[in-house]
This record gives sequence, C-alpha cells and structure tokens, in this order.
Amino acid sequence: MSRAAAQAAEANALVRNFGGRYSSELGIDLANGDSQVERWFVASTLFGSRISARVAERTFAELSRAGINRIVDAGTRDQSDLVALLDAGGYARYDFRTSARLQALARVITERYGGEIGAIGRHFTAPRTLVAALDELPGWGPVTIGLFLRELRGVWPGASLPLDPRAAQAARHLGLTTGLEHDELASITHVAERARCDARDLETALVRLALAHRRTTTCPGGDRCIVLLRRNPSPRA
Repeated sequence: MSRAAAQAAEANALVRNFGGRYSSELGIDLANGDSQVERWFVASTLFGSRISARVAERTFAELSRAGINRIVDAGTRDQSDLVALLDAGGYARYDFRTSARLQALARVITERYGGEIGAIGRHFTAPRTLVAALDELPGWGPVTIGLFLRELRGVWPGASLPLDPRAAQAARHLGLTTGLEHDELASITHVAERARCDARDLETALVRLALAHRRTTTCPGGDRCIVLLRRNPSPRA
C-alpha cells in the first residue's frame, strides 16, 4: 500500500472511530443558511463550557425541543426556565452561571448585531477581526471560538484559521503529516480529499484523538495507536 493510500485509510478509520463535525452529529447543516449557523452558535456556547461533549449534546437537544434555536430565544425566557432546561441536560453544576451567560449573549447579539449571528460573519470577513469580535462576546474564549469557526470553514469568509494545534499534533502522531509542512491545514485537506471525506470532519476527529490521549499514559503510535483502536469520545470540544 502506498503512503498516500495508507494515510487515506488512517483518516477514514479516525473519522469512523471518533466521529467528525459536532454540528453534523447534532443534525446541523451549516451550508444551509443562517438558521443553521444560529443553532451552531447555541451549541458551540454549550460545548465551550467545562463539561463533557455528551452533556452538551443532551442540553442542546433540550433547548431545541423547548424552541431555543437562536441565542436571542434565550433572552425571552425566564432564568428559572433556562435553569430547568440546563438541569435536564445535565448542567446541574453550572446551571445558573450558564443561564446567565446565555441571556447575556442574547442581549449583546441583539444590541450589536440586530439579533442575527449571520451578521457577524458578513461584517467581519478577515480572520483577525472575526476572532476579535467573537472574543468580545460574554463567556466566549479561544476554545469556543476555535470550535465554532473550525466547522464554519468554507461557510464564512473569515473562518479560515490555521489548523488546530491539537489536530496538528495528532496528525503528526499518526503520520498524516511530518510537522515540516509549510501549511499543515493544506496537507490535512489533501489527505481528506484522498480519503473522500470532509477536511473539517478529519480535523475534528484529530482534535478528539488528541483529547482522548489525555486518558492514557502510553501509546505505541501510528496505526497501532491504542486510543485510535477504540472509540473514546473526547471530554470536550
């Protein structure tokens, strides 16, 4: 098997074992307009908290069932209603803090962007200014911003950040890159093309792999990676 074919097989195994984009798993199609980006903004806010991905997924489902599909919807609910929904999803330890953050975000998005998340992507088309705008949002920081924009590559012009450092580390671990490439994102994109998968799915799977390695002390690496051989979902995004 050629090196290119081996890399493609490794990429497919990685996405199959760990999963790809969180948005896709949640039934969100980011190529399908602003309404889907709105939902992803809500989900990213939950994923960016210090809580497991599974709890974030359950909580997102609870909010969706309650009709909270846009962050501004949270601003129309009483805090007690939001706390109850967050508790149902498993956010008991952070329910009041998170409900307050959701409501603060609703206010800021309404005041600055007319209640439309899509307006952020249309206004800030350069990565630097887009990241700066998102960094000013209540409770948003590098982890949430990176997750949100990683899955918006190709959707928002400004969502063209470098490869996530954790993904780069995992790619080198599996031999998908050498670390000597001038543009590791381009290298991963080429691997994804050969594997016939979405580069965003591969990058997300690599991030999940890097996070999963925190649960083990030794790893032989490569195609014998003990973390890759079993599905071990990441604790955070």
